[in-house]
Amino acid sequence: METQLDPMKDDLPLMANTSYMLVKHYVLDLDVDFKRKVIEGNIVLFFETGSQYRKTSSAGKEGCQSQFDETCKMKMSELCHIPRINVNTCSSKTEYSDFAISDKEEEATSEKNSNHSNNEQASGVSGSKDCCDTGNHGNKDFLLVLDCCDLSVLKVEEVDVAAASGIEKFTKSAKLTGVSKDLENLRNQIVHELVTLPADRWKERLYYLTQCSQAPSCGELLFSTGTWSLEIRKSGIQTPADFPHAIRIWYKTKPEGRSVTWTTDQSGRPCVYTMGSPINNRALFPCQEPPIALSTWQASVRTPAGFVLLMSGENSAEPVQLQEDVLSWYYYVSMPMPASTFTIAVGCWQEVKQQSFKETAAIETNTEFSSSSSQTDFRWHEEICGHVEYPCRFQNPAARLQSVIPYRVFAPWCLMESCEKYLLQLIPQCLSAAYATLGTHPFSRLDVLIVPSNFSSLGMASPHIIFLSQSVLPGGRHLCGTRLCHEIAHAWFGLAIGARDWTEEWISEGFATFLEDIFWARAHQLSHDEIKGQQELKALLRWRRLRDEVQNSEEELQVLRPKKESTGELSESGASVVKYGLKAEKIFMQVHYLKGYFLLRSLARTIGEVSYLASLRKFVVKFHGQLVLSQ
Repeated sequence: METQLDPMKDDLPLMANTSYMLVKHYVLDLDVDFKRKVIEGNIVLFFETGSQYRKTSSAGKEGCQSQFDETCKMKMSELCHIPRINVNTCSSKTEYSDFAISDKEEEATSEKNSNHSNNEQASGVSGSKDCCDTGNHGNKDFLLVLDCCDLSVLKVEEVDVAAASGIEKFTKSAKLTGVSKDLENLRNQIVHELVTLPADRWKERLYYLTQCSQAPSCGELLFSTGTWSLEIRKSGIQTPADFPHAIRIWYKTKPEGRSVTWTTDQSGRPCVYTMGSPINNRALFPCQEPPIALSTWQASVRTPAGFVLLMSGENSAEPVQLQEDVLSWYYYVSMPMPASTFTIAVGCWQEVKQQSFKETAAIETNTEFSSSSSQTDFRWHEEICGHVEYPCRFQNPAARLQSVIPYRVFAPWCLMESCEKYLLQLIPQCLSAAYATLGTHPFSRLDVLIVPSNFSSLGMASPHIIFLSQSVLPGGRHLCGTRLCHEIAHAWFGLAIGARDWTEEWISEGFATFLEDIFWARAHQLSHDEIKGQQELKALLRWRRLRDEVQNSEEELQVLRPKKESTGELSESGASVVKYGLKAEKIFMQVHYLKGYFLLRSLARTIGEVSYLASLRKFVVKFHGQLVLSQ
C-alpha cells in the first residue's frame, strides 16, 4: 500500500540535549485553577553533567560546538512546519530584568531583540537565532534545551542551593576563596552530592532537595521558547559542567495544552487529567522527554476544596487544608522513571470502599495463601540489581513476599456502585495472579481511577496508578478483569522495564497483551482445558483483528521497529525523534499489541509455557529499573 506519511508532521521530536545535561530530580509547586483552566506555579530541575560532555570535554570545545550546530539544523528544519501561535498568551503584568520584553514592547522590538522573549514567537525564528547568534552573544555559550510545548514560560532563574536551610553539612568540605566561580562550583557540587546519595539515604535526599527547591534565586537566566522546546543559557557559561545544576522555571499551562484534558466527569463535575497524549507531559511542565532521562520527582499541588488529587506517587497523599477553600496535596517517587510516566488527575472523585467485613476477610485470606505459596519461588530476587541505585522493592524481603499491594479505587459518584460490584473484588485477585506469574510488585501501592467518558482508550498504566475507561464496567467481570490484568502487567513491562526507544512500543504492549491472558486464567483458577479454550478463542479473534489492520493501514505503521538498524540511536546531543509519534491513525491501531502478542505466544508454545514464564521471571529480575531494546 502506498504510504502518505509526512515526517515533518508525523514524527515527534525529542529536543532535550540529555547527552550534555541530564535531569535527576523534579520539584513541582503548582496551583490548579478550574475557572481559568490553567495549572501554574514553578518547577525546579536538578541536573548532573551528561555522559557525552564528560567524554568530549577533554577534547576542548569541539564537543559542545557540534551540539550547537546540530541544534541549529534541527531548529531550521522546524521553520518549515511551525504552526502560527498567539503571542498574547503571557501576562504583561510581570516585570523582568533588562533582557525581558513586555507584550506591548514586543512588536516594536522583535526584529532587533528576539533572544530572550517570554512569549512564544509566531515564526519560531527566535529559537533558531538564539542558539546560533554570533552577532550579539557569540555562539560559545552553552545552551540547555528542554522539551516544552503549549506552555507560557514566565521566568527562568538559577537557584542558590548554597543558601538552602541546613545545607551546611554538604558544604563543609568545600574550599571557598571568595571568587564567584568557586561559589558557582559549590552550588553544582551540592547538587551532585544530593542526587548521588545512596539508596538507604533516600529520605535525606528528598528532604534536602525540598530545602534546595525553596532556596532563593541568585539570578535570572536567558531563555526562549520554540514550537517544541525551551532553550536556556547563562551569559559567559560555555560548558555543561559550569552551567547551573539547579534551575527554577515559572510557568503556566494553556487551556488548549495537549498534555492534560479539562472536562467534566460522568456526574457533571469539572476535572482535569493527563490522558496519555502523544506529546506526553511537555505541555504540563518543561522536562527532558527522552526515556534515558530517568528521574525522581515530588510535587506539591493546591486544589480547590472538595477536589481529590491523584498522582503517580509512592505515598497515598492526605490533603492539608491551607485556607477554607484550598487543599494542598504532596506526592513523591524515589524510583527514577521517564518524565512521560508522570500522571495527575484532579476531580471530585469518590473513594469506593468495601461494603462488608466478610468480603475484606475473604480477600485477606486469599492474599495470605498466595503469599505463602510463592515464598520459595522467588529466592533468586536476592541477586544484585543492575539498575541505578534507588530503594528497590526487589531487594526488600517484605516486599518480595507481598502478593497484593495496598490499593484504592476512585470514581465519580454515579459509578461507585458498579465499581464496588466488580473492581473491588477483581483487583486483589489480579494483583495476586500477577505476583504468582512475575514475582515482586515493582511499585508499593496502586490507585485505580475511572476516568471521564472522553478518555480514548480502555486503560492506561502509570507508576502507582491505573486509569480505566467506564466502558469496561458494563462488560462485567471478564472485560473489567482482563483490562485490569493488562494494565497491571505494565507495572513490569512498560514501567519497571521500559523501551529505550519509544518506537519499540511492542516491548510494552505485546508483553501486556500476552500476560493479561496468563494473569486472568490464574486469577480465576481455571482448569487446563478452560485455559486452552479461552486462549485459542482469543488468539483467533486477535488474528482476525491483526489481519484487518494489516490490510487496511499504511505499511510503514505496521513495522515493529520502524527505525530498523538505527533503533535506539541518539544524536550527539541526545536529541532524537519518535518516528510517526504524531501520526493520528497510529493512536487507534493495535498492530504493535497484536504482533508482539503473537511473537511471544509463538515463543511460549515452542519452549513450553512453564519454561517461558520462568524465563520471564528471570528477565524481570535482571532488567527491572532499566531500559531495553528488542535485542
